[in-house]
Amino acid sequence: MTAPLLDLNDGNQMPALGFGTYKIIGPDAPELIGSAIDAGYRLLDTATRYDNEVEVGEAVRASSVPRDELFVTSKLPGADHGFDEARRSFEGSLERLGLDRLDLFLIHWPQPPIGKFVETWRAFIRLRDEGLVSSIGVSNFLPGHLDRLVDETSVAPAVNQIELHPFLPQNEQRVADFRLGTVTQSWTPLGRRTELLDRREITETAEKHGRTPAQVVLRWHLDLGAAPIPKSATPERFRSNLDVFDFALDDDDLERIATLETGKRIGGDPATEVQL
Repeated sequence: MTAPLLDLNDGNQMPALGFGTYKIIGPDAPELIGSAIDAGYRLLDTATRYDNEVEVGEAVRASSVPRDELFVTSKLPGADHGFDEARRSFEGSLERLGLDRLDLFLIHWPQPPIGKFVETWRAFIRLRDEGLVSSIGVSNFLPGHLDRLVDETSVAPAVNQIELHPFLPQNEQRVADFRLGTVTQSWTPLGRRTELLDRREITETAEKHGRTPAQVVLRWHLDLGAAPIPKSATPERFRSNLDVFDFALDDDDLERIATLETGKRIGGDPATEVQL
C-alpha cells in the first residue's frame, strides 16, 4: 500500500502521508527507514537538525524502489538563514544525503526576531529554478509570514509543515495555506500519543470503525485536507499508520473530535521561536 498523491501549486505531486524520521538515528536507522519504504512509504521527512540525513540517504540508495518514486524532504536549520548561508546549507544536506537533488526543501522556522526569512526564501527560489530541488516550502510559518513571502517574491510555498493534531487543529492557519494553494503538512500529527490516543473521543471512534486510535487521528488529518507525517520506530505501528486510505470519518466523528481542541502547542511558538 502506498499513499495517494497530492497536487502541489508548482505542478509537482507529493504523497498524502509520509514517514517522519525525527529521532531515528544510529547504525540501525538505515535498515529501519528501508523497512518503512518496503512497507509502502514513499515520502521520507528529515532535517539538518535531526542529524540523520546520512542515514536517510543510505536507506534511499539501498532501496529497490526507484529514486524517482521516492519523495525526500529536508529542512534548513535556523542558523543558516540568509541567501548565501541557505545555499551552502542546502549543498551540505545534499552531500550528507548522497543525492543529486531534493524533492522538497523547507525553511524549518521563520525566526521573525532574526528577520532573514525573505532573503532565505529568495535563495530557495534560486535553488528551485536551477533544478536542484523540485519543490520549496516552509515549516511553522504563520499567515503573516506567508503573506510577506508572497508580497515580496510573488512565490507561494508549495508546503507549510506545521504542528497539527486534534488538540491544535490550526483552523485559521489551514485557511491561510489553502488560500495560497499551499498544502498543509502535519508534524506531530498524533500529538503526545498517550495523551491523545487514550481519549474517549478517539478510542470510541476507533471502536466504531474497527480501527486503531492512531488510524482514526491520521484519517482525521486526511479528512481535513492535511498531509500527516507520523513517526514511529516500530514496524508494526508504522505499517498500521499507512493503512488509512480505505475508510473515512463521518460528520459526527469530526464534530466529536473537534471538542478536543485546546489550542495548546507541544512545540514552540512560530511568532517568537528562534532555533539554531
